[in-house]
Amino acid sequence: MLTLLLSSASLWAQGTKASPATTAKGSINGANITISYSSPAVKGRKIYGELVPYDKVWRAGANEATIFTTDKKIMIGKTPLDAGSYSIYAIPGEKIWKIIFNSETGQWGITRGGESTRVPAKDVVSILIKPVKTAALEERLKYEITPKGFALIWENQLVLVPVK
Repeated sequence: MLTLLLSSASLWAQGTKASPATTAKGSINGANITISYSSPAVKGRKIYGELVPYDKVWRAGANEATIFTTDKKIMIGKTPLDAGSYSIYAIPGEKIWKIIFNSETGQWGITRGGESTRVPAKDVVSILIKPVKTAALEERLKYEITPKGFALIWENQLVLVPVK
């Protein structure tokens, strides 16, 4: 009985993730967009500039690298992006962010040493975005698909990536 109880407790603990996997889905100009990511929480921490350092590559989520999928060719700003799946990385800055679409997918987001798993040679599109301060704290990282693109929203920042 004790073994069964301990096994159940262990399975329950493994099933509860601090940063649960979630998906944002939507359509932009006829293209079906899916963003699969793990959603960390603020938990009273300062996120940008501390937990997520400025001017350093970030996996744009937790756990595995965030995956962006489109079923049609789209434009990221003024740059074309072919249909397919891409990892999204970000380089947050105090005033400007760089959002990067990378052709390698399926990798864990960081190495054991805490560095990004991004291979720059596999970058296909990048865009500079000015973040917007939000009126309210967003406790969990979330992505939203809008008619103008997709938004990364967390803590007190919103980064809208234009997609056509």
